[in-house]
Order: sequence, then structure tokens, then C-alpha cells
Amino acid sequence: MSAPSGRFDKQYYERFYADPETCSVTGEEVARQIAFVAAYVKHMALGVRRVLDLGCGLGMMQAPLLENFPRATYQGVEFSEYLCEELGWQRGSVVDYRARTPFDLVVCHDVIQYLDDHDAERAIDNLASLCRGALYLGVLTAEDWQENCDPQRTDNRVELRTTQWYRTRLARHFVSAGGGVFLKSDAPVVLWSLERGA
Repeated sequence: MSAPSGRFDKQYYERFYADPETCSVTGEEVARQIAFVAAYVKHMALGVRRVLDLGCGLGMMQAPLLENFPRATYQGVEFSEYLCEELGWQRGSVVDYRARTPFDLVVCHDVIQYLDDHDAERAIDNLASLCRGALYLGVLTAEDWQENCDPQRTDNRVELRTTQWYRTRLARHFVSAGGGVFLKSDAPVVLWSLERGA
């Protein structure tokens, strides 16, 4: 792993998630994200019984995921030693976490930008092995840093890669359904042409 686990300590989570003055996302924003993903996945008639939140952090997505998929089991996996001790998450990395059975929905948000190119590519391949339905992926790109994010609320100690870098590697395993949702290439879903992402 290219990112040291000590970096994701109490101070990191207080700054980017707990402090209203500097937090990168609010609980309300997370709930809206998951409501969108859930509605889209339900629209595509993908049955969701197993959910993996890889890089679950403080677990902000757990409650909205289980609210939208009440019959599903939720597995939170986190790399931060601090959070695993504080919140009891299973410790693991997006690069090499393994599971006996793939998940219907995999969530990986604000994780891969902390990896170098080699590990980021391995992480995408690993996400494909863990997913049998839909992946909801959020990554800060070079374009986002220049055009979209608030630099006062966004960690800049990351690897900024282009959107195309990610699209090229994701396309080996997934079909973009837009909105950060990617369908496993062999998932039993038909996407009409205009439903597909760029």
C-alpha cells in the first residue's frame, strides 16, 4: 500500500469529516448520494443482498445503504488503524481485500486517489473481483481539483490522475452507467445507449 495507515488518524477525520468549518461532506450530502445510487440500482432491477463499503471511514454511508436496502447485509472495511480500533471495522485495503463471495453492490468513495498509480490499478482490478453487480466509485481527479472541488475542504495530499486514466482502466471490467455507477460487464442488465456514461 502506498498510503501510510498513520496518516488517517484522529486529526484527519476531525478535519475532513467532523469539523463543520472544514468538512468535505455532510451527512445530508451522503444520504442524497446513496438515495440516488439506490434508486438507480433498483431501476436496473439489480437485487442487492450483499453490500461492501470499501474504505468506509466513519461509516456515514452505512445507515442510508441499509435504509435503502433493508434486506441486505453490510460489510464495512477500512484501512485506518485508528478507525478500526474506534469503530470496529474490519481492517483491509482496496488493493488486496478478499471475500469468498462477490457483492451485489460495492461502494468505494474517496479512497483510490490516495494510492500511487500501481496500487490504484490493482485496486480497480480488485474491485472488479469483489463486485458482481454495481460499483459506486468516487475519486478526486485532476479535472475535479482544477474545476470542481473546494480546496479548503479537500485533502490535497493525493495522486491527481485524469478522468481518462480511470475510465480506461475501469472499462476493462465495467460499463459506466453514469453518476459514478459502474456495472460489472457481465451483470444481467441492459443499458440503453444514452444511459451509458461517457
